[in-house]
Amino acid sequence: MSKSPINPAAFAVLDLPAVAHNLAVVRQHAPAAKVMAVIKANGYGHGLTRIAQALEAADGFAVARVDEGVRLRKAGISQRIAVLEGFTRSEELDLLLQYQLDALIHSPSQLPLIAAHQGQAEIAVWLKMDSGMNRLGFKPDAFADAYQSLLACPLVKQPINVMTHLANADDLGHAMTLQQIDLFNQAVQNLPGERSIANSAGILGWTQALADWVRPGVMLYGISPFPDKTAADFGLKPIMSLHSRLISVKQLAVGDSVGYGASWVCQQATTMGIVAIGYGDGYPRYAKVGTPVLVNGKRVPLIGRVSMDMVTVDLASQPEAEAGDPVTLWGDTLPVEEIAACADTIPYTLVCGITQRVQIVEGSVLGSVFG
Repeated sequence: MSKSPINPAAFAVLDLPAVAHNLAVVRQHAPAAKVMAVIKANGYGHGLTRIAQALEAADGFAVARVDEGVRLRKAGISQRIAVLEGFTRSEELDLLLQYQLDALIHSPSQLPLIAAHQGQAEIAVWLKMDSGMNRLGFKPDAFADAYQSLLACPLVKQPINVMTHLANADDLGHAMTLQQIDLFNQAVQNLPGERSIANSAGILGWTQALADWVRPGVMLYGISPFPDKTAADFGLKPIMSLHSRLISVKQLAVGDSVGYGASWVCQQATTMGIVAIGYGDGYPRYAKVGTPVLVNGKRVPLIGRVSMDMVTVDLASQPEAEAGDPVTLWGDTLPVEEIAACADTIPYTLVCGITQRVQIVEGSVLGSVFG
């Protein structure tokens, strides 16, 4: 990986060995299942091909769109790859066949396209049942007819695989998950293909959701799928940490306001630090006053509004801090789950939202960046 001669103002450090560790945790929870690692959305912001290569021990991968699957094949990824949004045009079907990608069949509009397609090769498909998510998939009363249509299609490789998606598995006290699992199992009980139900929350919280394949997503990146837990609760190792540095330290007097909207006003004399990161880098715009930030490894609170390029912090507990000192926005002892809660969002949006101007570095070169 090329390294800039100028230390970046904002950078994300990736602990790639943690990926294999998190995959091992998946296998501990689902020892009899094959693992379809979900690496859509640029590997949840960590890099599509980078994460695929780090997950070489996975049995297969899942992406959202055809172009993601094509990129993986062109990068030399040979494992099975399922495209979760399937296809809507014959040109996409051509690419699925050309690059030997599994297609999800989730809509009646796909059936005539695949039936009319002329080709010698076969395509592996996953027929998706809508068991209650009410997004993609066939409702139970239409599922059997869709299955029969695919059985009659020469292009479709047999047997047909089946899957569903859990809507509420991150709530361990909700009855909906077991209802979805039961509905799905009743519909597919006599079908010969492979089955897949469990996402990360299903793997960690619902043994009833374990089937032939599991589809871990966020847990592979060392993030808890449950709102009241962190990665450490499950022995997962976070992959990404987000860093910057102080670029200024200044003194504020009582009555001074900070940032856009002048919404934060000093109640006492304050030492303020300005950090070179903002929502233009992917730090959450709606992080609240008091959101923790690590300066020199110690927690300090956010003050004022997050702006495009900067955030401001109260350095009262660190009177010796100065411009150039290292800052961590999440990582180390500051879980991304905690920052997400402070911004009224979920960790997925934070790691997926890192922008292009944030330099990505691997853990082995962290010292040179901070130095």
